[in-house]
Amino acid sequence: MASRANKLVQARLESPERGVIELEHDWRARGLPPVSLAGGVSWARLERVPAHAYGFESGYFAPAEGRLMFVLDPQSHPDVDVAVTEVFLAGEFNGWAGGGKDEWRLEVTVLGGRRVLAWTGLAEACETAGGEGALFKFVTDDGRWLAVPAGAPNAVRDDGGNVNLRYDPERTGRHLFQFELDRPLNLAALPDVRWHDGEGRVTMPLLPGAFFFRLGSDLPLGALVRTGETVFRVFAPRAEVVELCLCADLESQKKPHVYVMSRRADAHGEAGVWEITLEQNLHGWFYWYQVTGRSGGCSLFNPSQRVLDPYALAAVHRNGPGIVLDRAWIGTGDRGFKTPAWHDLVIAEAHVRDLVTHAPVEMDAAERRGFSGLRRWVESEDFYLSRLGVNCVELQPVQEFDNVTTEEYHWGYMTSNYFSPESSYAVHPERASGIKELQQLVAAFHRRGIAVILDVVYNHVGEPAHLMFLDKLYYFYQDSAGNLSNWSGCGNDFRADAAMARRLIIDSCRHFIEAYGVDGFRFDLADLIGREVLVDIEVALKRTKPDVILIAEPWSFRGHIAGELRDTGWASWNDGYRNFLRDYVHGRGNRETFEYFLKGSPWHYAKWPAQTVNYVESHDDRAWLDVITENPNHDGHLTTANDRRRTHLMAAVLLSSIGIPMLSSGQDFLRSKHGVNNTYQRGDLNALDYRRILRYPGTHAYFADWIAFRRSPLGGLLRHFSRATDGFFRFFWAHDSLAGAVVYNADGSQGSERLLLAINPTLHDVIVPIGELAESDWSQVADHEHFLHGPAANRGQRVEPELFVPALGLALWVSRD
Repeated sequence: MASRANKLVQARLESPERGVIELEHDWRARGLPPVSLAGGVSWARLERVPAHAYGFESGYFAPAEGRLMFVLDPQSHPDVDVAVTEVFLAGEFNGWAGGGKDEWRLEVTVLGGRRVLAWTGLAEACETAGGEGALFKFVTDDGRWLAVPAGAPNAVRDDGGNVNLRYDPERTGRHLFQFELDRPLNLAALPDVRWHDGEGRVTMPLLPGAFFFRLGSDLPLGALVRTGETVFRVFAPRAEVVELCLCADLESQKKPHVYVMSRRADAHGEAGVWEITLEQNLHGWFYWYQVTGRSGGCSLFNPSQRVLDPYALAAVHRNGPGIVLDRAWIGTGDRGFKTPAWHDLVIAEAHVRDLVTHAPVEMDAAERRGFSGLRRWVESEDFYLSRLGVNCVELQPVQEFDNVTTEEYHWGYMTSNYFSPESSYAVHPERASGIKELQQLVAAFHRRGIAVILDVVYNHVGEPAHLMFLDKLYYFYQDSAGNLSNWSGCGNDFRADAAMARRLIIDSCRHFIEAYGVDGFRFDLADLIGREVLVDIEVALKRTKPDVILIAEPWSFRGHIAGELRDTGWASWNDGYRNFLRDYVHGRGNRETFEYFLKGSPWHYAKWPAQTVNYVESHDDRAWLDVITENPNHDGHLTTANDRRRTHLMAAVLLSSIGIPMLSSGQDFLRSKHGVNNTYQRGDLNALDYRRILRYPGTHAYFADWIAFRRSPLGGLLRHFSRATDGFFRFFWAHDSLAGAVVYNADGSQGSERLLLAINPTLHDVIVPIGELAESDWSQVADHEHFLHGPAANRGQRVEPELFVPALGLALWVSRD
């Protein structure tokens, strides 16, 4: 292949004196590329990187001219047992049909001392017309497409949201060079790299690589109040100057006390930590930092920018300032509550303001904005979630987020600080009143027998992005030009695998457990956190609270991580279940899918029963009712009879499926958002209208009765700690229909009691043949309208060998034979 003009793409350090240079495409000329260093620094050595090293990152490399090797590193796919699972290469070059074909099977080989799977062949066989590259991916013999590893340099996403790898014939591993310098470098003053050829000279900053993201400290961080002194510490590894700005009251912010902080010596193993000790107890004072450093590209240092301490325990606003607080004043959260076992949970997702805005309890305007008002509602004997019967609430974000004004409504998924409770939810944010108010709120939920899970957002940050002003490169994924990665869809991706980013996540979660008494967390877009970090979080938090609830939203625009979490202690929101049930109540889908999800999505999605969180509606997108309504424009506000019946079928299936059921608050009274798809700043649409309970009392009661039944001793047949026996479920089906019946505990493996659930999602009456099963002594518990209580239970439908199930109908029986 003829040589063509090349250029420098990036230069990165892998240690203070060694690194890698990346060119735009393979270097095929003789000798070394024309690169040098500014600032009087020289190469001690410059040579090619072994091509297979690129293969580990990108999934392919060229071992020789005209040859190509595609590489799968098993360490990047712990969910695949390569000893028993065959893996194949598929891509545009074979019509994505390589799966199961011998000529595309990967074989075991050893590269650079690593045992990997690889396919080797002619490069031309993997190119599209014109010698161009092609998209590719790896697929198992059972049809599973393997996720693209985080950080793959050649990952691309198509218009459908699918993430693949790209083979580029011009970048096959020979575009990388490694170097050694004549001296170690100072991270705060790295030199530029110069590219000089016949077309001119280009300079590019030399950036630190993987070793940089391992830098960290175990020292306590933040504002630390001690007897007679206050210590301030912050991590800013590439800063040149860090200043502490301090004032006793908010009126003095324009003329703060300013102190230059000192950088701790690296010799103590505390690289990047800046600190200052002031001989005064500064509890209640206000503070922020100003950080100076080399700016541009991958840096955003700006000495005029106020930086909110990432470890501030309270903040006045998203911009700060932070509030210095003595941890003794904060105290500890409620410790007397016993968190329910995961398989016993019934979760309601809720937003603080959605719950409290129309709560029928007297309170002033400041209270109705947040924690204090919600606590009053929780303590009311008429509290909605208590009447519904759930035993767990999942609160949408309550960490400081980026709403501009106190009154502005916001879902909260743009976090500004990970330790501070949201200031707009506090009655007196300048006094850090939100701390005590949130503590009291959690305790009030606990007195109601309701566990509290917090929705947390560690995959990206909101505005202002304070961590970017501490060190944009350290805390955020970006390319060599400083363009931020955006798999979150929110403008940036937090580099959760950097040592101090990982610590920040763990420390803040521990803080909310210890200071507020919360029971667990739901991690937003957890795919971007990554399995390795999630496992570290799990281990650390279980040391603090062994029964902590950990739930992942296992996807992002980059991929889906649920399969990789099967061997961890994380549960996952189940989007497949959501889509299945939305279809099923319209008579769409197939029997196998119904059986799979009713059994708790076993094995591939959930290795143990409570690993799947089953749901059909969350804060995102349209309300359940607006998705399934017969009305035009997805507006279910004026609910039809069939909308209501389908909602009853959904409630029955959701609450009789194995796994953790999660409701979105308001589903039980047929909540509608008038068809609006994205309501993240629409408090008017999201606020719960409790009057709909009066309009649809039967539906509200139906949900409450199903929840009570699931949580009852008999409902233990629906709540599994471990996987059921193969004969536990027995299914019967109407002819050529999705209508059918299922028996729970059919084999008697869990005692003498059995349940029979019959359901018909079609618009036609059906007969479900169940044969000798009808000979048992069955008592009806519920139908599609209500649960049967008292004398009504004796007048229920009899179980016949030819079981009649009406259109959009359902019935539940119990047998104690």
